[in-house]
Amino acid sequence: MSLAQSASERSNINLRPGVTDISQQVFGLHMMMFWICVAIAVIVFGVMFYAMIKHRKSAGAKPANFHENVKVEIAWTVVPFLILIAMAVPAASTLLDMEDVSKPDLTVLVTGSQWKWHYKYMDNDVEFFSTLATQPEQIRNKFTKSENYLLEVDRPLVIPTGKKVRFLITSDDVIHSWWVPDFAVKKDANPGFINEAWTNVNEPGVYRGQCAELCGKDHGFMPVVVIAMEPEEYEAWIVEQEAIAQRAREEEQRLLAMNMSMEELMTTGKQVYDSVCAACHMPNGEGLAGVFPAIKGSAIATGDDLNPHIDIIVYGKAGTAMQSFAKQLTMSEIAAVITYQRNAWGNNTGDMVQAKDINAVMNGE
Repeated sequence: MSLAQSASERSNINLRPGVTDISQQVFGLHMMMFWICVAIAVIVFGVMFYAMIKHRKSAGAKPANFHENVKVEIAWTVVPFLILIAMAVPAASTLLDMEDVSKPDLTVLVTGSQWKWHYKYMDNDVEFFSTLATQPEQIRNKFTKSENYLLEVDRPLVIPTGKKVRFLITSDDVIHSWWVPDFAVKKDANPGFINEAWTNVNEPGVYRGQCAELCGKDHGFMPVVVIAMEPEEYEAWIVEQEAIAQRAREEEQRLLAMNMSMEELMTTGKQVYDSVCAACHMPNGEGLAGVFPAIKGSAIATGDDLNPHIDIIVYGKAGTAMQSFAKQLTMSEIAAVITYQRNAWGNNTGDMVQAKDINAVMNGE
C-alpha cells in the first residue's frame, strides 16, 4: 500500500517508476531519452545563443560568404543517426519484453463494456464485474470527494505477487483501454479482437488505473483497481470466490423452483434498477431525450407480450448502449427488475416475472 502511494506521489511531475520490472525498465528508458533530449537542447541552444551574441552586427561581426561545408554536412547527418541508434536499441528491447506474454502462471480475460470491466480467471471458476463504487452524491458535489474519487470499485481484480499474469483484453461494445500506470500496462480493448498484455508485480498493494479511451458519456466512471496479494493469500481468495460462486448457483437453482411475491419482486427490482439502470434511464424512468429511451409509459414495458421486455434485458440491443445483462445479473434479479419496470412510475401492468420465466427464454423454450 505504501509502495503504491509513494509511486503515485512521485508521478506528480514525471512518469511513475511503477512496481514491476517492466515498469521500471520503461521508467529508465524514459529518463534516458529525457536526458539525451536535455543534452541536445543544451548544445543546440548554447551554440545558437553563442553565435547570436558573439557574431552580432553591433559587435562589428562581418557575415561570412560560403555555401557548402562537407564536414559539417557529414557531422549533422552522422551524429543524429548515431543518437537515434543509441535510443532505438534499448527501446526495441523494452518493447519486445513488454510483448512477451509466453509462459504465464495464470490468465485473466478482461472485457470492457459501458461502463464497467468484466474479469474471468481462465484457470479457475471465478468471474465477476467490476464497477465504479464512488457515491453518486460525490459526483453531484453533495458530499466531499474521497481520496480515491472515481478510482474505486465494488470488486477489484486480485492477482498474486511474483507470478506472471497474462491479460486477454477485449470489449463487448465500443473501444476501451485497460490502463494501470504502476504496471506499465495500457492496452486497447477492441470489440471482436483480443489483445494481450502481462505483468509480474513485485510487491503487495492496491494499484489504480482507468479506461484510457473515450468510450462514451460515462467514460470517466470506468476505473480499474487491482489488488496484488502474496501467493498464499491469493490462493485462499480463489478458494473463497469459487465457494461463493457455487453457493450462488445453488441459490439460483432454488429460486427457479419457487415464486417470489410481488412485494419481494418490487423491492429487489428497485434495488437492481437503482444500481444498474438508473444511470441511463433515470431514477424516474423517464430516460434522457434523444439519448436513452424512457421506460415509463413505454410500449415495451406496458405491452401485453413479456418476451420483448425480457429479450432486451437478457440479450441487449445491438448498435446501442443497451448491453446484455445475462452475465451481470442473476435470473431472479432480471425477473425482479422487469417486474419493477412494468409496475413502477404508473405503468401498473400487474405483471409478475419469475426466475423460471427468464430461464425459459435463455434456454429457448
